[in-house]
Amino acid sequence: MTTMKSVFLAAISVAAAFPAADQVTFSEHVAPILFNRCTGCHRPGEAAPFALMNFEDAVKHGRLIAAVTASRIMPPWQAEPASYSYKDSRRLTDVELKTLQAWVKGGMLKGDPAKTPALPKFPEGWQLGKPDLVLKMEKGFTVPAEGADIYRYLRIPLNLPEDKYVQAIELRPSSRKVVHHVLYYADATESAKKIEAEQEASKSRTAGMKFTRGLTPLGGVAVGAQPHLLPEGLGLKLPKGTDLLFQYHFHPIGKEETEQSTIGLYFAKKTPEHTLTGVQLPVSFGLFSGLDIKPEQRDFKVEDSFVLPVDVQAISVGAHAHYIGKTMLMTATLPDGIVKTLLDIKNWDFAWQDRYFFDGPVFLPKGTKLYGQVSWDNSEHNPKNPSRPAIPVKWGEQTKDEMGAVTLQVYPAVESDFRTLQQTYRKHTAGIAGERLMKDPGLMLKIRELAGGTN
Repeated sequence: MTTMKSVFLAAISVAAAFPAADQVTFSEHVAPILFNRCTGCHRPGEAAPFALMNFEDAVKHGRLIAAVTASRIMPPWQAEPASYSYKDSRRLTDVELKTLQAWVKGGMLKGDPAKTPALPKFPEGWQLGKPDLVLKMEKGFTVPAEGADIYRYLRIPLNLPEDKYVQAIELRPSSRKVVHHVLYYADATESAKKIEAEQEASKSRTAGMKFTRGLTPLGGVAVGAQPHLLPEGLGLKLPKGTDLLFQYHFHPIGKEETEQSTIGLYFAKKTPEHTLTGVQLPVSFGLFSGLDIKPEQRDFKVEDSFVLPVDVQAISVGAHAHYIGKTMLMTATLPDGIVKTLLDIKNWDFAWQDRYFFDGPVFLPKGTKLYGQVSWDNSEHNPKNPSRPAIPVKWGEQTKDEMGAVTLQVYPAVESDFRTLQQTYRKHTAGIAGERLMKDPGLMLKIRELAGGTN
């Protein structure tokens, strides 16, 4: 009873503090929300299509702001609140949503200019500040106006005189719209050179992604993602003499574009204390999940689970799918049976594929069962479905194909447990693959195609 009374009184207090619609002003109530949540992208030189830097900008787009925030299309933060809070959340609070709606409903009043907060100081150019090393593609790659999606590999020798540990990679495309995603790899072997040579020999502009054995994943960037610095004390190793290999997935947009990216590397100041790895469910972006989505199938699901063999600390979580992805979920069932939500996306949007960093490391003890689920909506009711009428969709690399997974970034709580974690996950992946290949022997052709002779 006491708890209900407290909640009721708190609600009355909030309601009393909230001004009437005709008293909500840009200067006092709306500007702080826009400057904090929106202007980072809505300013000159960034990805957003218009600026939100002053009263005039806001009034011009006021009704649009009200509509896209009410539907939570904007700001681009797909994840629902989870069991653990996220760092740098752009999700609007209920009070902020109510404020924006009231401002538009009340006639978009300006208010006292003296009460308008100063614009935050946003970084110019590089979002993470000045990089320790800047790289640029030697020449641009021309993406035709039409045709199939293009996968292209770019190798950049680093010529590092000593081992380095990278905390972040920030990619600045020159033609952002044609870049579907980019994956980053470090290569201390000859694998990257071999991939590059085979690519040049084939002269193919549509070669798909390859299974890159021998390369160390460094992450990547997809549509709508923001660059992130790994927490202090963490980094991904770049051995002396390492080459970087960038896998670009280009998507034609109806007009010819030339892409020539600039890449910034941010190095850790000291040797990291832990080794990061990813636990992806379902494995291999669902390659072995029997992805076969019939037209008008509105809730096709795949799922996978993995029991942690050691204690781990989770740093971040993210998801990937293409256009008709619908929901993304990852939970952790602790050894005592308590279920924690790590990621819950109820309305997937291909245009906004970010990673969600936890406020601090999330401890998951040995025996925790991780569960990942992805669903798709291949119906005409899905406004994001690119096919009208809907067509059969299977696993594939083209944008109109599908794939999907949720990936948790972790490190073992005890560094010496890394090998156990890595080997157990590889065994899980091999088991899933073997089981699927027994049901679908034809899948081996796809795997051989992906291997591309580079293994």
